[in-house]
Amino acid sequence: MRMYDLITKKKHGEALTDAELAFMINGFVAGEIPDYQMSAMLMAIWIRGMDEHEIAELTKVMAASGDMIDLSPIPGKKVDKHSTGGVGDKTTLICAPIVAACGGKVAKMSGRGLGHTGGTIDKLEAIPGYNTTLSREKFMEIVKTLGVSVIGQSGNLAPADKKIYALRDVTATVDSIPLIASSIMSKKLAAGSDCILLDVKTGSGAFMKTIEDSIHLAKTMVSIGEAAGRRTVALITDMDVPLGQGIGNSLEVIESMEVLKGRGPKDLREVSLQLASNMLYLVGKGSPEECRALAEKAIADGSAFHTFEKMVTAQGGDASVLSDYSKFPQAPYKKDVVAERSGYITHMDAEAIGETSVILGAGRETKDAPIDFSAGLHLLKKYGDKVEKGEPIATLFTSKEDKLRESAKNYEAAITIGESAPAARPLVFARVEKTGVERY
Repeated sequence: MRMYDLITKKKHGEALTDAELAFMINGFVAGEIPDYQMSAMLMAIWIRGMDEHEIAELTKVMAASGDMIDLSPIPGKKVDKHSTGGVGDKTTLICAPIVAACGGKVAKMSGRGLGHTGGTIDKLEAIPGYNTTLSREKFMEIVKTLGVSVIGQSGNLAPADKKIYALRDVTATVDSIPLIASSIMSKKLAAGSDCILLDVKTGSGAFMKTIEDSIHLAKTMVSIGEAAGRRTVALITDMDVPLGQGIGNSLEVIESMEVLKGRGPKDLREVSLQLASNMLYLVGKGSPEECRALAEKAIADGSAFHTFEKMVTAQGGDASVLSDYSKFPQAPYKKDVVAERSGYITHMDAEAIGETSVILGAGRETKDAPIDFSAGLHLLKKYGDKVEKGEPIATLFTSKEDKLRESAKNYEAAITIGESAPAARPLVFARVEKTGVERY
């Protein structure tokens, strides 16, 4: 078998066999297939696509290229959740403890942020002392005891994906649904949970800009999960507008705690409850309606917040900051951005707003860049809100005083103010299951 022949085959639009996919991925991970041949294959896949079986098999081989985590020592059904990335998306910090408080098991490995999208691990590390690099044994023990633990991804989890993504990033092949789906799902399959909930973002701050593309990606990933024997559901959620009001690591932890205490922004609360309800549904806690009631009760009676407190303590963190927010790192510099005219906010470029947080120091432009946990934005006005000229619409926080002017200009350019109130946008557009797509 030769890689040259496989490239030729895919170039002509033919499907690769299971044996050919295994040869390609295992050979590439072993260093037997050079980057230039894999780059050619990635472009052939981008142009010609892959059928459903090919994508599922590619994902399985990628998942098996490194550690396959066995969560069977943890009793009960385990559920994982993955978001395709967005701005202000801190829902894991809310829905994971809700699910655990209701008797579900969440053994979650999360990633760091890059570019305009934030990472769950960066947010958790804003909590002083919180350890995201537990041993496998300690990780499982916490899940057994508390129902939830969130740590960083293993260095050897789906190494094929890491190598392939590095090539996709420099060969203009990132935006291929077969490659996106196999990248995401290979890590989810390797992580070992019985059920997977996918939060597929759509809009200006998401990778998938249209609802139809988001549904296509969701259907592909659900099909992969089900083919691998994992119950999988996807929600299509809005990312044309940042989620919540806080963007930046400490700000997002604080806002998440407010939701767990029964307060916080309505949009963040609603999306988190929808995600938590579906996670509970996947592990068999009842009908969708019963699971929604369970999730709401876990917030109302405080059990979800207390579960999060216990997880933080178990992982070495200072849980007192979750009640006394002044103990979080405080930004030495801040600046209000004011409305340039009176009217209504008719559009928010969520990606540009995420980039503003990176300028302030809340995100990273390279994988090794440091994070300023105190940096970020607090959105005082959002899509659909009425504003008066000169009224503050956002507050910027940073440790870099010289970045305030640039950040303010960046934020101003991301906001459109019109004369009339815009139409309301739904927070959740659709739900995708193996049985089909339900649009809301």
